[in-house]
Amino acid sequence: MASTPVLLCAICVLRAALATIYFQEEFLDGGLQTTQNSRFYAISARFKPFSNKGKTLVIQYTVKHEQKMDCGGGYIKIFPADVDQKNLSGKSPYYIMFGPDICGFDIKKVHVILHFKNQYHSNKKPIRCKVDGFTHLYTLILRPDLTYEVKIDGQTIESGSIEYDWNLTSLKKLEKSPAESKEKENKPQDWEKHFLDASASKPSDWNHELDGDWQASLLQKPPYQDDLKPEGIDKDVWLHQKMKNTKYLLEYDLSEFENIGAIGLELWQVRSGTIFDNFLITDDEEYAENFGKATWGETKGPEREMDAIQAKEEMKKAREEDEEELLMGKFDGKANNFRRFHRRDEL
Repeated sequence: MASTPVLLCAICVLRAALATIYFQEEFLDGGLQTTQNSRFYAISARFKPFSNKGKTLVIQYTVKHEQKMDCGGGYIKIFPADVDQKNLSGKSPYYIMFGPDICGFDIKKVHVILHFKNQYHSNKKPIRCKVDGFTHLYTLILRPDLTYEVKIDGQTIESGSIEYDWNLTSLKKLEKSPAESKEKENKPQDWEKHFLDASASKPSDWNHELDGDWQASLLQKPPYQDDLKPEGIDKDVWLHQKMKNTKYLLEYDLSEFENIGAIGLELWQVRSGTIFDNFLITDDEEYAENFGKATWGETKGPEREMDAIQAKEEMKKAREEDEEELLMGKFDGKANNFRRFHRRDEL
């Protein structure tokens, strides 16, 4: 068993040679811990600025709500390199906010907020966070193909398309050339749309050599409709305008950030005690997985064993206290009877 940690460390060293590690921090003394109740916390660390354009971005860290969190944040933020660290606050601009947030019975979620076109956009899918008092590993993966993945303790709990899961399809723009724009300006308000009849089929006696290429008949739908969807027709092929191709996001790519340069905690906690540790920002998913196994993976077992031992000790102590109180109660009852006996004799 002793060789397992050595093997994991060797794997991490090997992957480190292949991966780009933008930021990595392990606290040997147990991590960063919040220590005062009902307080705002703000702390950050700078690193060499970088752009993740065309690369995968992996953000990972561990968080432990040792106090059994009832209301407070456990998330981290990724900031641009020019962030004002001395005046870090809720108004400080950031690129990414990721991690658990707990408050009462209603809010137990994992935030994944991305900055795009001067606005912050939240994932529309409800992602539930862990609410116990153990250490958990949180991982966010943003890929150049606009897919993402959220993991807790190495297990995928949510994934999909950044474009759709952040409600950003409304930001699509129609691809229009100057000629197309001018053509639309010259069109009357009620110009008719033409589309191919998707229900039509080529006649069985159609002769390609004699009749030429077969084409479905054109249907008309007046008046012009801006949403390009005629009523009562599910399948249609529009001839006048085409949606821009999948490269329309290249100018403002949802998973690309040009000047990443700081990571930090900027949060409020009603009850303190949360511990943050094992921070990592890299472009290598496999390295992040191995790093998680070499850190959180090596401590999760002993942590739960220690918790079980402490729980047994607490139960034993509580039982002993109950027995002591019970015995004291019986003794007090006998003492009271003894005093009443003497008072009767005195009478």
